[in-house]
Amino acid sequence: MDGSTREANGNDSKKFKGDIRSPGIPSRVIHVRKLPNDINEAEVISLGLPFGKVTNLLMLKGKNQAFLEMNTEESAQTMVSYYSSVTPVIRNHPIYMQYSNHKELKTDNSPNQVRAQAALQAVNAVQTGSMSLSTVDGAGMGSQSPVLRVIVENLFYPVTLDVLHQIFSKFGTVLKIITFTKNNQFQALVQYSDGMTSQHAKLSLDGQNIYNACCTLRISFSKLTSLNVKYNNDKSRDYTRPDLPTGDSHPALNAQTMAAAALTAPGIISASPYAGAHGFPPTFAIQQAAGLSLQGMPAGALASLGVHGAAAAAAAAGRLSLSGLAAGGNSVLLVSNLNPESVTPQCLFILFGVYGDVMRVKILFNKKENALVQMSDGTQAQLAMSHLNGQKLYGKALRATLSKHTTVQLPREGHEDQGLTKDYSSSPLHRFKKPGSKNYSNIFPPSSTLHLSNIPPSVTEDHLRDLFLSSGAVVKAFKFFQKDRKMALIQLGSVEEAIESLIKFHNHDLGENHHLRVSFSKSTI
Repeated sequence: MDGSTREANGNDSKKFKGDIRSPGIPSRVIHVRKLPNDINEAEVISLGLPFGKVTNLLMLKGKNQAFLEMNTEESAQTMVSYYSSVTPVIRNHPIYMQYSNHKELKTDNSPNQVRAQAALQAVNAVQTGSMSLSTVDGAGMGSQSPVLRVIVENLFYPVTLDVLHQIFSKFGTVLKIITFTKNNQFQALVQYSDGMTSQHAKLSLDGQNIYNACCTLRISFSKLTSLNVKYNNDKSRDYTRPDLPTGDSHPALNAQTMAAAALTAPGIISASPYAGAHGFPPTFAIQQAAGLSLQGMPAGALASLGVHGAAAAAAAAGRLSLSGLAAGGNSVLLVSNLNPESVTPQCLFILFGVYGDVMRVKILFNKKENALVQMSDGTQAQLAMSHLNGQKLYGKALRATLSKHTTVQLPREGHEDQGLTKDYSSSPLHRFKKPGSKNYSNIFPPSSTLHLSNIPPSVTEDHLRDLFLSSGAVVKAFKFFQKDRKMALIQLGSVEEAIESLIKFHNHDLGENHHLRVSFSKSTI
């Protein structure tokens, strides 16, 4: 970097005259624009944290700009790609970013840069466990409450506890959730393990829509530091206490009463004013990046709408896309960190096909750990990304982000690509071809329990156990549905085993013209 750049990087009185950007040329350094006047270092750092380690920061507060340096070019690419489709909002300001032409940042000892470095060091110390959150206040991170208060405005389609869990678990482990209705608004309290995680989630999600132009999240910090959950059901959940009763006789009443009581506690911070719609694409997938991964957002989403947890939102997503309201947005996903020795186009077709109809799959010829997966529309791409990003497949945690490509090109006639590109547009295995398909009601995050259906009468429990054991999976439990032996649940040793078994045995020929249907279940045995 030349002397003038070095001076600009370090001297706040001589700001960049304007960064000459090459939007198509990736760089570890990202130029962030249109920041609010009262932005702090921690908030800018939080924009990059879900995608990798932030290694440097240059604040240009007078210009409402900043430069953020990521640890790898890949992290920066993922960040820019993601925010090009989901505009981040901080205090009602949409934030914009692009690659800088600078390949690294160099900073000096000016007061602003000392503060930026202190904030970075504090974040890194918290992430590595060498510093507690309570010591970070001076660096601008603040010890915010680990509990968030969430209001869902413009509730055009149902949003449930499971959907919220999928969305918020992209930023860290969600410990507890309570949902309730107050003042005719659907609301929730979401508890993380620490305040930094809740701050990341709030910064990224506040003002975003779960679906196009509806189901807008308004998020504020609660001064409660812990939630008191007595029942695990569709209204409240303590993920640290799977032993809690469901309170079947009056679950909704208890959960709502608890939540209402919690909200009457003094010091609840009211939600900041809604930023207004900025035409964001569906953000069901919110923040799908590595370190704070979209498990089952994925992040886990009915016999009818509004009944079985995340399925309600999945059904809404399906109906939205069918009506053309939410079918916009990129339908092509970039799937990376794959195990090239085990992953095939068919494998990705089956797995991503749980969340939408896969049209085409292309494993990249020169970089076989990467693939492009084209879904039938943008909503299905968001659903697949949200559920599968961060899940382990053949020993590696796959990463799913929106691709810059809008379609997967088939190889030109006469060009052989070793079978790495497949067209599935006319596949009979699509689960969502029929409008209003009941499969919309059975979309759940990957779990260790699989739902099996289309089982012929002659196939026994032992037969099915042996089938799954044959692939090396551990079968922990099995149960036929009492009323209908055409369906069953099988619980395997891990989510990874279940994912691989679904890929292997979905559409497996059981004889008698019956092909096994496999999907993830929200139930346990």
